[in-house]
Amino acid sequence: MRIDAHQHYWCITRGDYDWITSAIPELYRDFVPSDLIPSLDRHHIDGSIVIQAAPTVEETEYLLSFAGEEESILGVVGWLDIGAENWSKHYHQYRQHYKFKGLRIALQEMEHPEDVLEGQSLRTLQMLAEDRLPLDLLLLPHQLHVAIKLIQAVPGLHAVIDHLAKPNIAAGSWEPWRSEISHISQYPNIYCKLSGMVTEAQHQAWTVDEFEPYITHVLQCFGPDRVMFGSDWPVCLRSASYDEVVNVLQHGIPPHWGDEERSKLFGRNAALFYRLETTHSREGGR
Repeated sequence: MRIDAHQHYWCITRGDYDWITSAIPELYRDFVPSDLIPSLDRHHIDGSIVIQAAPTVEETEYLLSFAGEEESILGVVGWLDIGAENWSKHYHQYRQHYKFKGLRIALQEMEHPEDVLEGQSLRTLQMLAEDRLPLDLLLLPHQLHVAIKLIQAVPGLHAVIDHLAKPNIAAGSWEPWRSEISHISQYPNIYCKLSGMVTEAQHQAWTVDEFEPYITHVLQCFGPDRVMFGSDWPVCLRSASYDEVVNVLQHGIPPHWGDEERSKLFGRNAALFYRLETTHSREGGR
């Protein structure tokens, strides 16, 4: 299967999305599967993993509510307040849905990211690790050291770094991102998504060559078995079209990578990481 391992849907009128305002006209509208499917078909992508975009149980329930009826949605990664005493109530509700595939932890949104290393949050993550639940980690380069401490505190964590941990591509920033990505890649349970790059570059004014050093570094660190393609659509529309996002990654893939490595990057790794049970191709994709 070919899989887009990172994209979003939302309904603005639901009121969950405080970060999406009329000041961002590219994003300030509803986005539903019918908007994305033409792009999936054009790139022969069978389906996608839908990632939460709001820190609410209600949004996760909303995504799950239509995921069961939409064949192109292969899985949903939701949200949970891991520091709440009643976290398990919502977790067990989510797990009843066959397309619930994981949770996202947004260190980026936390005033004190180190809080995940303490109290109920740490106990919750330890229990999720025992369940081998896939976790997406959304964080910034200066927070990678927190992720490293978390992985050390919870050795069984089955996690993926979203968006390469958001290096500042527009400024050409390299450290501490480079060295800490190298460090975190040494933990075999940790994957990395090649997603979200275009919005870290100068919007609508980037060149494909700007991304190549970052792509090369991630592929060298994580190898072909622990990387995934993600479009970050529709957030990517602030800086690039779906087609351009695919082209950026294709341009950065080493020329010696063959069909085997490319098939892992564009789907097989995501299917394994998220434990997707479906093996058939969606009509219109392949």
